[in-house]
Amino acid sequence: MMDEEMCVVLAESDDSKWDDKTGERYHFPKQYQKSLTPGMRYVYYKGRLKPGNKEYSSKRLSDAPHYFGIGRISEIRPDEAGHLYAVLTEFQPFEQAVLAKNDGVYYEEIPEQQKSNYWRFSVRPISGEVFADITVASALTESRFIMDDIESEEILQEDATDEESLVSYEEGKKTSKFVTKYERNPKLKKLAKSIHGTTCFACGFNFGDFYGEYAKDFIHIHHVVPVSEFGMSKIVNPKTDLVPVCANCHGIIHRKKDRTLSIDELKDMIAASKKTP
Repeated sequence: MMDEEMCVVLAESDDSKWDDKTGERYHFPKQYQKSLTPGMRYVYYKGRLKPGNKEYSSKRLSDAPHYFGIGRISEIRPDEAGHLYAVLTEFQPFEQAVLAKNDGVYYEEIPEQQKSNYWRFSVRPISGEVFADITVASALTESRFIMDDIESEEILQEDATDEESLVSYEEGKKTSKFVTKYERNPKLKKLAKSIHGTTCFACGFNFGDFYGEYAKDFIHIHHVVPVSEFGMSKIVNPKTDLVPVCANCHGIIHRKKDRTLSIDELKDMIAASKKTP
């Protein structure tokens, strides 16, 4: 699913003459018009700090070529000079720089015919897979994405049933109930949505498309391996360990306490039900 989606890198210069505002708008020449479309996700990039621009060093995450944030393109508008603006939304700055190379290999796939001048392009198409790799790299450099980080809000165990999670005892004539809770990190959910989008991986339902603007970006995020089975806190990779699912599919996945359905199993069930006359 990710491989089919095209995203884009937006290069931002320290001393740009364009009317840019980080996370809000990106001003670009018309030659890149076909590369940017509303709804597309982007990764921000800065090239190597030039020797004469040392005053910008404190405003960057690194002096080396790096990626420093992600977001989504909301719309494209013309300016009075015949150039264009990309209106940006959902901007998420990285707390640590993601260097352009990972173990000596560039994240971006450089076309053979552009090897000599690739980094001159300020707008560069990338696959959804590359977008996800960069986004995950930004997350896994920080301890905030370990499951025992106490920033997260406690919520009810997602796959608990009354029989396994509720313990009752008599106290006079009243019955008190206690529910096992597992800590979740809301930043992981936000990151997973940035990587995978907000369409259910199982049935294809999208709340925003069905209900309109009010429900835009709403989706459940499912742990491929339930949190209750971790045994202890662990690092969660939002690219491989988390997927978006609608509320109905999420409920069916965890319907039985002794079995958690996989996304593929649920897809097979949906397909089989559609074939039934």
